[in-house]
Amino acid sequence: MRSDSGFVRALGVRQLTASIINVTIGAGIFVLPAAAAATLGPAAPLAYIVCAVLMALIVCCFASAGSRVSLTGGLYAYVEVAFGPFVGFLAGVLYALMAAFAVASVASAFAGSVGAVWRGANAPPMRALLLIALFGGLAAINVRGVKPGARVIEVMTVAKLLPLVVFVAAGIWAVNPDYLRWPSMPAMSQIGRTAIVLIFAFVGVEIALVPSGEIRDPARTVPRALFLALAITTTLYLLIQTTAQGLLGPSMSTYAAAPLAEAAARVLGSGGRLLVLVGAIVSMFGYVSGDMLGSPRAWYAFGRAGVLPAAMTRVHPAYHTPYVAIVVYACVVATLAISSSFTQLAVLANVAALTLYLMCVAASVELQRRDIRADGTPFAVPGGPVIPIAAAAVILWLLSNATRREFAVEAIVLAAASLLYSIREGVGQR
Repeated sequence: MRSDSGFVRALGVRQLTASIINVTIGAGIFVLPAAAAATLGPAAPLAYIVCAVLMALIVCCFASAGSRVSLTGGLYAYVEVAFGPFVGFLAGVLYALMAAFAVASVASAFAGSVGAVWRGANAPPMRALLLIALFGGLAAINVRGVKPGARVIEVMTVAKLLPLVVFVAAGIWAVNPDYLRWPSMPAMSQIGRTAIVLIFAFVGVEIALVPSGEIRDPARTVPRALFLALAITTTLYLLIQTTAQGLLGPSMSTYAAAPLAEAAARVLGSGGRLLVLVGAIVSMFGYVSGDMLGSPRAWYAFGRAGVLPAAMTRVHPAYHTPYVAIVVYACVVATLAISSSFTQLAVLANVAALTLYLMCVAASVELQRRDIRADGTPFAVPGGPVIPIAAAAVILWLLSNATRREFAVEAIVLAAASLLYSIREGVGQR
């Protein structure tokens, strides 16, 4: 099969593991512990374990596909090679939809964290102005060029991990064991609904696989980096949830905007609360910055492909950036963030992500069936078809916990995209 031979294969296990951890551990974990506690209480770690098991199954499929397809594009490339350009196009649409909902949800949480520092930001008009300023400012930065946007992301990386490590290191010794006792075993429906929200904290591994054409020895590097990153991420999440639950107990669900900051205040005082809040704000700002750098380019690509209006392909004469795509994307996600809550948007993002993951699971089976190969010996999924079947089953179970409205949004977007694709293909054949 073809490969991206023009790229330098510089990413090894250590670099790819760090990249996956960086894009996975982010804004969601500063907010999600309260959402998990609201439905499961002390049993919230169960939902994390469900998410981790699902991601382990999916990671096996990612590893198999990634060791067979050595093309830049990540999941989109895997699906396209397996099923052709139309299904690959729908995978790209799902990815763009997931990114839009995800960044809007993080921006909504960003406004909530700012509101925990400055109460005036909680008023609806001020919240709207804050989000408009956030996306407007980042749009202006990215219109001026790629380098300023990338520089912003570099500054954010360490700042988001430091408060989490300090919080766990200081708080784990002060937990109240009584707050961690389960009153009863929660119902599977409760676990499923919580997991479909929490999966937001695990989504991200696919972003680090986009530069597959630059990974050294992908058959060896991709599986090792994926499993190592998943193990580190899951361990940290369980420590964070347990520490917060052990410090706040039944009251944690009442601190929906900033649960970790409130928990940090119990052991580190106002300074600890401020540290975690600043870390959350920086992390969320960093996530939004990264998305504003990359996602508008996808809209530019859709415009070039004829799926979105041709105006999306306009490039700024002075800065050489897709300024129309950047501005339109900023307006869309700002509107979503202003009009919806973090949890609502996170679930919509997760429905798109899980559907995309389901396509990738199917792609891994098809790539193996056709014996598509890149460099080196492909990663062999243990148990043959058992793991892909199990992954698909768990994904479908989680999706069954979504509401009709949440599915309707995705269905409408995919139907419109399919229609536009058909029109484009029909015009192209004339």
